[in-house]
Order: sequence, then C-alpha cells, then structure tokens
Amino acid sequence: MMTKDSSVEGQRESGERSSDRRCFLADNATALGSIALASLLGGDGLHAEETGPVIDPAQPYAPRQPHFQAKAKNVIVIFCAGAVSQLETWDYKPELIKWDDKPLPGGPAVTFQGPAGNLARPQYAFRQRGQTGKWVSDMIPHLAELTDDIAFVHSLTSKSNTHGPAENFLSTGFVLDGFPSLGSWVTYALGSESQELPAYVAIPDPRGVPQNGANNWGAGFLPAAFQGTTMSSKSPVRHLVAQGVTSGENRAARLLLDKMNARHLAANPGNSNLAARIASYELAARMQLSMPELNDIDSEPAHVLRMYGADDPQNADKAAFARNCILARRLVERGVRFVQLFNGAYASGGKLNWDGHNALKEQYDVHAEIMDQPAAALIRDLKQRGLMDETLVVWCTEFGRMPFFQKGAKGRDHNPDGFTCWLTGAGVKPGVSHGMTDELGQKAVENVHPLYHFNATILHLLGLDYDRLSFQHNGIQRRLTNVEGKIIPDVLA
Repeated sequence: MMTKDSSVEGQRESGERSSDRRCFLADNATALGSIALASLLGGDGLHAEETGPVIDPAQPYAPRQPHFQAKAKNVIVIFCAGAVSQLETWDYKPELIKWDDKPLPGGPAVTFQGPAGNLARPQYAFRQRGQTGKWVSDMIPHLAELTDDIAFVHSLTSKSNTHGPAENFLSTGFVLDGFPSLGSWVTYALGSESQELPAYVAIPDPRGVPQNGANNWGAGFLPAAFQGTTMSSKSPVRHLVAQGVTSGENRAARLLLDKMNARHLAANPGNSNLAARIASYELAARMQLSMPELNDIDSEPAHVLRMYGADDPQNADKAAFARNCILARRLVERGVRFVQLFNGAYASGGKLNWDGHNALKEQYDVHAEIMDQPAAALIRDLKQRGLMDETLVVWCTEFGRMPFFQKGAKGRDHNPDGFTCWLTGAGVKPGVSHGMTDELGQKAVENVHPLYHFNATILHLLGLDYDRLSFQHNGIQRRLTNVEGKIIPDVLA
C-alpha cells in the first residue's frame, strides 16, 4: 500500500522526468535553431569571427584579402585642417549674392563663437568648369580644372562644431579620443603591398600638426602596429639613420641581429608580443635602406618640381607642402597602403589653418595659394603615371562655415550641419555632384549624409564591408562607422 510520503515522492520523480523531457525538447529546439542560424550566417559570410582579419604577429603588414573585390588598392587623404568654407570653394550659392549684407530671416542670434552678423556673399567669384559645367570658385583655379574627374558630396554633417572633436569624428568615427583612425582600420584589415616602408604614413603640414594631433592617425584600441608613422619631405623618420658606423658595419650588425632574433624566437614559440617587436625592428632596418631614396625629392625631374610648385622661391610654405605631395605620390608608388596628407596646422586664429573667423578672405588667399597647385598636381601626376586606376584620393575637412559673417568680423563661424568633401580616382564616378544644402548653404537638405557614410564609402572602395570590419573592445564590437554606416552609391563608378 502506497503511503502519503511515497505518493509525494512518486509525483516529484514524475514531475522531474517531465521537466527533463521539456528541457531536452526546448534545448534541442534552441540548438537546432542556432545551427540553422549559423548555417545561414556562414553562407552569407557573416560569422562574428570573420569580422576581423587573421594577423601573423611576425608579419603584421603582410597583404591580406579584402572582403570582396576592391576598386582601390591604396588611399591618399588630403585633410584640410581648420574647416574650409564650402561657400568659398565648391558649393555655389547665388542667393548669397542676392542677400549680401542682409540679416538671415529667422537665423540664430548666436553661433559657436558669438553673435551672428549679416549674410555675406562668397568672397571669390565662381564660374562654370569643364564638361559638367560645375560652378567652382576662382580661389582654387588648379583644382577647379579637375572637377570633371571629381565626385562631390555636398550634404555631409558632423556631430561636433569644435575642431578637436570634429577632427576625431572625421578621422575615427567618434568625437571622443581613443578610437582607431581610418588609416589604422584599413591597414589592420588589408596590410600593405610594401614591406620596406610603413603601411600607413601621416604627413603633417610643414607649418605644424593639426589640432588633435596624433588622434588623427592613432591606432586607438587596435594593435599599436597599425598606427600611422609620421614623416615629411622636410623631416624624415626620426632616429632612423645609424650614427657612427659605416653602411657595411650596419649591414653586418643587422645580419647578426637577425640570427639572434630568430634563435630567440625559436626558443619562445607562440610569443606574439616578441614576434611583433622583432617584426617592427626588422621593418626599421629595411627602412634604413629604403628611406634615403624615398626622401630624395630633389631627384625628381625639374618639370615635375615645377608642376607641383616645389621650386617656388617666393613661397616657402607652398614649396614645402608641394614636396609633401610628391612624397605622398612616391609612397603609393612603392606600395604604401594609406597616406594622410595634412594641409593646415594647429589653432592659430586662422593664420596657419583654414579657421577663418575674423579675416577669411585675407587668410584664405594665403592658404589657397599653398594648397591648390600642389594638390592638383598630385592628382594630375597620379593620373599620368597610371596610378589613379588603383589609388583613391580623398579631399576632406572637419566641418563647414556659416553663410553669414560673425558680428563685427569678416569671417564665418563653424557649421557642422552642411559641408562638402570629395573623392576622385579608383572606383569613383567622375563629374558627380551629390546632395545639396539649402539655398544659402547653411544646412544639408537633400541626400543628407553623416560622415559615417563618407567613411563607409571609402571602406567599400577598398573592398571592405563596414559592418564586418570590427574589433571587440570593452565588450563592445566597435566599428569605424559605429552602427550608422551606409554607402553613398551615387559616387561609385
């Protein structure tokens, strides 16, 4: 006869068996669903482990395959620090001429640096250029001649109206410090065709570094090997040349060190930090041989120096920037993946960069003279050498300028709500003007694109999926384009 206790125990065992069956069926259903999901993701190439490249620490710069067929193999970014006014360069607004010196109806009373003044016409004449008839400013006559080759994006927006955070946002996709730069993401993903030179080179303006300095070419939380190496035609890589030894002695010492390093690495297999350090020293040793020839700008033919303006005896800053442009071309010729070429230095009241608050016309006369001819010559030179078939050239600035002058001044305040950057070269549709600001050039109103979209398009041209290129940091899968990436298809060939 079953007692009360035995009855309860039987019910408990029966309930546990039922619970076990339910758990088994539920677990199986989840597992089967997971297997199906994994299969679907795998078929689309979207497994999480595929977001980052497999990197050999002993060869961090070895070339790696893109996610899909690339249009461009390497990139030159011309970064104009200080926020170039779109209204004096690429974005023609005839209404500004009509409304010159009149108040903006319903406009802001105060902007970034103080009270707003009246609307101000473009400070340079515009005229139509090339087969497209694109209206471009007389301020930049050399670049204006190339507009048929360029894809303009007139409707970009930034998340900051302050130079430092806006430089961060343009270069890294975040306004805060500590995130990887575009060049670091690219070289992390693709490595480099050159094993004699750095994969990523940043060339500061001869007048100084941009406001946020090394954040613009820093590796952030990516491996340090992928940060940019700074150099210029004026200042080659520091501490590279061996002092007090002959070239033969230097070569013999390197051979001995190679043998010792190989022996030490064999005794410590699997030590990725050691392998990475040895790789960086070996690159430095190879650079001792390649850098002197690379930096010999004077070996260029006289007509090339003249085309860039590198022989200009009247303007030392222009000549120095021109030599940096030649250096950029020589770097991509030798397989360097990513070159960041800066025009404009640190905050200086607009005297050393494009920050035209108080005397825009007077200061832009200076900056345009330095930038225009060398930058245009760089594009022409790449084209005549056949390098534009594989090189993407990007012209960018951190934000734009307001359509009115600041009260009591002859300059324009910061404007993150609508500005222009452009692309030319490999994979770019030429002669395109995409997006639009309002009739006064203050705000993007058609095909509005945060800078995430501009960077996503650059990655796409390099054969990289902006969603798949990620790196886990502090438990978050980080991307250059955050979660807001989108390609701008109208600028793609």
